[in-house]
Amino acid sequence: MKRRFDFKPRQKPHAATSDSSPPQPIDVTIEKLIYGGDGLAHHEGATVFVPFVLPSERVAAEPLERKKDFLRAKLGRVIEASPERVEPSCPHFGVCGGCDYQHIPYDAQLRYKTEILRETLRRTGKIDWTGEIQNHASEAWRYRNRAQWKVRSAATGTAESDAAHPATMEIGYFRAQSALLCAVRDCPILSPVLLKVLLSLRDALAAGSLPRELREIEAFTNEDASGASPRVLLTLTASGFPSRVAEHAKNILAMIPEIESLLVHDPRQDRMELFGPGFLHYAVGGRMYRVGHFSFFQVNRFLAEGLAREAAGSEEPGELALDLFAGVGIFALPLAERFQKVIAVESNPAAARDLEVNARGNPAIDVRTADVEEFLLKFRGAPDLVVVDPPRAGLTPEIVQRLVQIAPHRITYVSCEPPTLARDLRGFLEGRYEISSIDLFDLFPQTAHMETAVRLRRLT
Repeated sequence: MKRRFDFKPRQKPHAATSDSSPPQPIDVTIEKLIYGGDGLAHHEGATVFVPFVLPSERVAAEPLERKKDFLRAKLGRVIEASPERVEPSCPHFGVCGGCDYQHIPYDAQLRYKTEILRETLRRTGKIDWTGEIQNHASEAWRYRNRAQWKVRSAATGTAESDAAHPATMEIGYFRAQSALLCAVRDCPILSPVLLKVLLSLRDALAAGSLPRELREIEAFTNEDASGASPRVLLTLTASGFPSRVAEHAKNILAMIPEIESLLVHDPRQDRMELFGPGFLHYAVGGRMYRVGHFSFFQVNRFLAEGLAREAAGSEEPGELALDLFAGVGIFALPLAERFQKVIAVESNPAAARDLEVNARGNPAIDVRTADVEEFLLKFRGAPDLVVVDPPRAGLTPEIVQRLVQIAPHRITYVSCEPPTLARDLRGFLEGRYEISSIDLFDLFPQTAHMETAVRLRRLT
């Protein structure tokens, strides 16, 4: 059966030809999905990348950026659709830069992500992993407990706004690879309370009752799977500290009673004002974590407990464990139940403060506010286990080399970026480690992102 699907462009257009005439669509057949959300095809000797497609689909792709041997395109229409294709649940899909896979059924998303992870390990790390990749599925919708929204001019979609007309401001997400706003009226991946917050803020902007200097809003909630009595941290970032900030805060707190703490921040002046305690408490696996406005925490309200259990709570007991890039301690606390001593290292001062509070009263946890690389250069010891959960950039070569020198019996690598994971794993394998298991946690349904936990053992 042939079905036609028309999409609006995600990317900001680039000149694809030397003349001013619009590039002609090309007819391509998608061969596979690759990491990042695109489908891969070939045309006249060039590799073609197209979003919002499925393998085996024949599509009309409109060129956006052309180089010698590759071409980036937007999806014009689907000529022959895959039988797996479904209608997206969000009216903004295809314009908003947040989701990549809403046209794919959730069970198929997991299958494709597993294939992409294997291929990324093979292509980037030269790791031919033929063992099982254990999948940990999430609820497909309403899973996000953190969101970051942009506030821009309704007229231009940019940060340039008429300060005299704040009611022209709208809230939403950036379009993919663009600084233009996609104003939204729904977001089906948000937890219920975060959607309520988004819609309340949208109404307040339309009424002109929020500070005109507002440019970004971050919301974080401790809403768990039961949805009972959730609380919210709200961080407002402004381009100039708002006047009458206390009055604005009072209005926002009245409008959104779920707010536990509200922070107004002007990074240009490094000025902020806090209304509330500055943190909320989040329960994971029977343990309570304090999480502040500038601390990182896992974004999936259904899988945080499973990830903590797999990465730390099921480890073999031992004497010493290192928890590197420890955040607020989501791994350090369960590790302390299995190891005589846990050294938790975190460089972000805000997260380290939360970590210290969360570890208070637990003599097994030693908190270090330090850069991980600098800590490892000075560290002397023989840990049984090292857990690393770095940002997307992964580990530096120096960290990999130093860990190989320290030679812990086991390493657990938690990663949100398969290419840097594959690169770093290559370094560990060359340093006499072997992979014992790989788990894929789908913390980000409907998107191309994935979380991976890899266990390594040192060869004797």
